[in-house]
Parts: sequence; structure tokens; C-alpha cells
Amino acid sequence: QQVHPNVLAKILKERTVFQNEEIVVIDKPYGLPVHGGPGIKNCISDVLPILAKMLENMKADPLHLCHRLDKETTGVMVLARSKEAAEKIRLLFKTRQVEKIYWAIVLGDPDPVEGVVEIPIVEKEVQSHQSHYKMTLAPNYRLCPEDGKVVKTRKNRNAESAVTRYRRLAAASACSLLELQPITGVKHQIRVHLAYGLGCPILGDHKYSHWSKLAPQKLPELTLKRLKLEQSKARHLPLHLHAHRLCLPLGQPLDFVCKPPLFFQKTLRKLELDIPKD
Repeated sequence: QQVHPNVLAKILKERTVFQNEEIVVIDKPYGLPVHGGPGIKNCISDVLPILAKMLENMKADPLHLCHRLDKETTGVMVLARSKEAAEKIRLLFKTRQVEKIYWAIVLGDPDPVEGVVEIPIVEKEVQSHQSHYKMTLAPNYRLCPEDGKVVKTRKNRNAESAVTRYRRLAAASACSLLELQPITGVKHQIRVHLAYGLGCPILGDHKYSHWSKLAPQKLPELTLKRLKLEQSKARHLPLHLHAHRLCLPLGQPLDFVCKPPLFFQKTLRKLELDIPKD
């Protein structure tokens, strides 16, 4: 957050993985917000004009955002060179024609090891000693406590339908490496589906590892041991969620892959989670 906008633009230029006359694809770094807001000094949208000039020449038009990634998420991000291209790509995202593959290191082991989580998501206020907002599940069905039968619940008007495919790529040290394909694009969808739907929160997701409190994630003994970490230092663990691959049907299908960042790769090694060879 302390770097000069020109320095930030230069970092993004060095992380450019593809460009043509329509788009620029970058490997988004960790902890960089896409949009500005209160208390945010630097964000991607602010440096798009500088980045455009660095990539082309002095008279370049600013680049345009086509989609968003959370501040803590790393990986493939598409920028458009013109308003028209941006609108075209936004429509591809909206109509679910873009294939997105994420990787996440999670606590525990999902059961079953692959499947689809299809549970609507809604934003709710959490009543605790400090009130805050979180996304959470708004299921259409629940189990009846008397006889264990499945009953339909009253639909929540504000809930958005959310669908995430997942499959386990590796498991070790009380953790798993999952490949995720969000079919819909609801805010914090992957994090909520994994934590509250599968009971496997993402490593370093301190927000969605509990419901009612804002507290650092509690890690299994084995995981702490392998990471050579004390539980009291767990709050410094970064979120291990990476936008690994994106397939964009622009004329011909364009396929972009970004390797996970170094901290993610180091964690995989420490936890002895083997990356599958593509």
C-alpha cells in the first residue's frame, strides 16, 4: 500500500502474461485491491492509465476492468484496451462463457472428494461484540429435527444462486489442495461454499473460518507443525486462493495460466501437497 502509483504500474507491467490489440492479461499480486475505497491508497483501477502508457506509448487510452478478484486473491486477471472490448468481455463473464479455474489450499478433506456445491448466498449482519457483515449460505432445504426428513425452506429474497464445482488434487498434513470452478460469480462465493458448505475453510481465511467472531483461523496441530508456525502467529497466514486458469472465448478460445505465487508454492511444499503435473 505504500508504493508510488508509477512503481505499482511497473510491477503490473512486469507481471503481464499476454497482450494483443484487445486485451492485456496480468498475474495479479497478493493483497492488491482491484477497486479503491476507504483507507485504500493503491488499487489496480487507479493505475490503469499509467500501465496503458507503459505497455504501449505516450498516447495510449487507459485500460478497462472486465471482472474483479478479491484483494487477497492472486492470479489471472483480464484488462481490456477499449470500452467496447471491456463490454464484450463483461458480457462473456455475465453469461458464464468464461471458464475460471482456481486453486485453494483448505483445512480438512472435503467429503465427497469431488462434487458441486449449489447453495444460494446472501449477505448478513453478524451480531457479535463488534458488528460486521459477511456473506453466508441461504439454503433452499433443511433437515427436519423431528424425523430427519428434507424440507424446503422459505426462499430468501435477497439470496443469489451460487454454484461451485470442486475436486481434490492432493491431501496431506490435515489439509487439501482443491481445484475449483465457480460457475456463478457471487461475492466471496468460493470462500463461503468451502467454509460453510463443505466445512473446509481456505488456509488463511480468517474471515470465513468462524461465523460469529472476528478471530484468527484455528489450525490443526499437524498443519502448524509442518508450517513451523505457532497458533498465536496464525493471523499472519495469507489467504491461499489463486486464480490459476482462465479460458476466454474471444474469436478463438484464449487460455491463460498463472503459476501460484511463491508463498503458495512454499506452503504446498511444507505441507507435502504434491502439485499435479498438467
